[in-house]
Amino acid sequence: MTPSSYLFVPGDAPDKIAKAGRTGAGALILDLEDAVAPSQKAVARENVARAVGDGADRPQTWVRVNQEPLLAEDIAAVAGPGIAGIVLPKAEPELLAAADSLLAEAERRLGLADRSLAVIALVETARGVLSAATLASHPRVVRLGIGEADLIGELGLRPGPERTEMAPIRLDLVLASSAAGLAAPIGPVETALADLELLRTTTTALLALGFRARTALHPRQLPVINEVFTPSAAEVAQARRIVAALDAAEALGSGVAVDENQQFIDLAVVRSAREILLRHNGSV
Repeated sequence: MTPSSYLFVPGDAPDKIAKAGRTGAGALILDLEDAVAPSQKAVARENVARAVGDGADRPQTWVRVNQEPLLAEDIAAVAGPGIAGIVLPKAEPELLAAADSLLAEAERRLGLADRSLAVIALVETARGVLSAATLASHPRVVRLGIGEADLIGELGLRPGPERTEMAPIRLDLVLASSAAGLAAPIGPVETALADLELLRTTTTALLALGFRARTALHPRQLPVINEVFTPSAAEVAQARRIVAALDAAEALGSGVAVDENQQFIDLAVVRSAREILLRHNGSV
């Protein structure tokens, strides 16, 4: 199952880590990076290492590590069968190569299968954006994500509340993911925690642009994110009608069909319908 919501959980807050599995998140990201003050990095690392090794039943769990010089220490501490992999911040090809080597070393040390620890490459820099296709094609990367606060600052942008100015960059990640055969990318957090209408608006825009997941900073954001990325009953019913219509046409020797609303249906239309059904069944 590919999650549609990822909840960031501060690594220096063991009480929040303990509760995170009951929030309704599709996946958890235990954070050693931005959510943790420099003075608390070692404490957070110990908390997360203890949590991922305790055998507790949690949703798919990832750890956002720090960049170098803390990268090696983070990976050595948290690598193990209790995590799906790491979220690599400010991902660029050189940093990804370093993380790949460290993860491979950890897998050998722990007796894990080769590349059993995956990477979500978080694009947060201009070089990361320009390298999106390279990042997506790396054999350890299973998904791209975007972190826009650092990127906006680096580029000197002044986006509005809905960040429509970011659409071209977001689309770069959608294209890179699709070309590499990855799941659709993960959208950025919404920092206006109390504005759930803005969250719904911006999440719907991400869905329209080709994203199929989003990170959250607070559990209250999860119901909206999960709802937007879950096809409605009407969408599922329509998708089933489209697939059935083309199946019936093909049985009669035709490669196209027209539904009751005079909508033209061919393989391209059915491809979108099947993607809705896959998400409905929890496969995408």
